[in-house]
Amino acid sequence: MIRIAILASGNGSNAENLILQQPSELLQYPLIITDNAQAGVLQRAKRLGVATHVFSRADFREGTAVLQLLQDEKIDAIVLAGFLSRIPQNIVEHYPSRIINIHPALLPRFGGKGMYGHFVHEAVLAAGEVVSGITIHYVDAEYDHGSTLCQATCPVYPSVDTPDSLAERIHHLEHLYYPVAVRQMVQRMKEEI
Repeated sequence: MIRIAILASGNGSNAENLILQQPSELLQYPLIITDNAQAGVLQRAKRLGVATHVFSRADFREGTAVLQLLQDEKIDAIVLAGFLSRIPQNIVEHYPSRIINIHPALLPRFGGKGMYGHFVHEAVLAAGEVVSGITIHYVDAEYDHGSTLCQATCPVYPSVDTPDSLAERIHHLEHLYYPVAVRQMVQRMKEEI
């Protein structure tokens, strides 16, 4: 059984979707970690019976206490679901090719520090793009940089779209593709054992 920690900073709809779609014979999500004591994901976790832990952003930047908790909980992999802090090098090194992220645009465009949520959708619309989508990728020490597992696209309607309407289509893609990508990562991990 592969034990996966979810790191989330916000509402937690992707975290909840992952937990509800987990194939229990392959993996489990025993822990949600956040850097935001007011994050909606904490209420979702409580409702789903998943343990949570809140760290300060300073603790995340330093990384030692977070890594210790992950090791104490025997976590095998990490999934970022709307997590806004950069993952520190010590955690990236401890989980090589075992941390994945989902980004609400087609990387390498519209990525990097500060490019999340509405900021991404606003940038896509301002650029006049006619296609957007999601990128699921491995995490390295840089924002939105690791190797890509998959991308999926959706249309953009520049003359009528708002950041909210585009976000709705992007969320649909996230909820559809992220559980599949997680299962693929878990399958690869099992093959390596």
